[in-house]
Amino acid sequence: MGKHEVGTPKYIANKIKAKGLQKLRWYCQMCQKQCRDENGFKCHMMSESHQRQLLLFADNADKYTDNFSKEFESGYLELLKRQFGTKRVHANRVYQDYISERHHLHMNSTQWETLTDFVKWLGREGKCIVDETEKGWYVQYIDRDPETIALQEALARKEKMDRDDQEKMMAFIEKQIEKGKECSKNDTHVFTEFVRPSEEHKVVVNLKVETKRDEDMKNKTLVASNALKNDYKRGECSSAGKNKDSKESGRGRGEKRKLSALDEIIKDEEDKKERINRKDYWLVEGIVVKVTAKSLGDKYYKKKGVVTGVPARYVATVTMLDSGHKLKLDQEHLETVIPAIGRPLRVVNGAYRGCSAILKELDEKKFCVTIEISSGPLKGRIVDKVEYEDICKLHDVDV
Repeated sequence: MGKHEVGTPKYIANKIKAKGLQKLRWYCQMCQKQCRDENGFKCHMMSESHQRQLLLFADNADKYTDNFSKEFESGYLELLKRQFGTKRVHANRVYQDYISERHHLHMNSTQWETLTDFVKWLGREGKCIVDETEKGWYVQYIDRDPETIALQEALARKEKMDRDDQEKMMAFIEKQIEKGKECSKNDTHVFTEFVRPSEEHKVVVNLKVETKRDEDMKNKTLVASNALKNDYKRGECSSAGKNKDSKESGRGRGEKRKLSALDEIIKDEEDKKERINRKDYWLVEGIVVKVTAKSLGDKYYKKKGVVTGVPARYVATVTMLDSGHKLKLDQEHLETVIPAIGRPLRVVNGAYRGCSAILKELDEKKFCVTIEISSGPLKGRIVDKVEYEDICKLHDVDV
């Protein structure tokens, strides 16, 4: 029976039937031919071409089985790596995506009889991390690409250098603090008692007899001296007023205390630490965060969880506190949680990044807090005006 003409209803019906997946039991792997029904498959089995393929398979069956097994393994792992990366995923889900392609290699032609046997083989060969749960077998691809390994090693070295720089900076600040304390101990002031001078002005009495001319001259001198005295008194009053004003203005300026040398050193070091430790990522294990992604639904939106892992700088594994579900979220979908006053917290960004502290005060108008460092060489230091985004609540288990 010949083929139907293009465009006829029968031709279109045959094309629709041929499109998509067919039953696996009517597929011949050696001939790579898919039959639509049992009768077609029976006719194919009796065909001359199929008999020739069976003779080739009988000559070297192991060779064909190994080739089919390698092709199935490479296709499965390629799909797992490309679509899921290093995430933990159900093995059957990957298999369903693999067989969704029409011209895929079927498992019944490989050395594995079931998908479970294939997953166990991947675990024994060290190509994937496999584990069995109540829902079935899960696989996780192990990326051994040289470029990926080199990138991970470079990131690890950079993080180690950042930690070393931070430790050096903390040691330098500690030395500066000790040096400032020693200088303050050596600066001793000697106070003496104020003694008023015992000398007094001598009073001289002149009993000389004066004439009329002398009296006139004396009156003139008295008038001149009185005028000078008045001018002098007015000058004293004005100078006293100026001194009083200058003292009051100096007292007003003195209300803002000038920083000491030690305070200036500490401020400079804190500014330097702020520039070094200020990063665009802040995720760390053990802190409590809030989910802000509306796309996850009301089940997780505005709910709190604990960061149990940080596989990448901007990605965290969050275990929800109410349901216990584990989510892998980007830091854009998370925000920090402010603890109650007196509770412990972790500084996740800024000059004191990585330090543990205790919340002392909360300023809701300026969106900042006051904390007390509770770990490291700066233990006991009070830090003001720390922004909400730079601190996060610690989970009770870690406390």
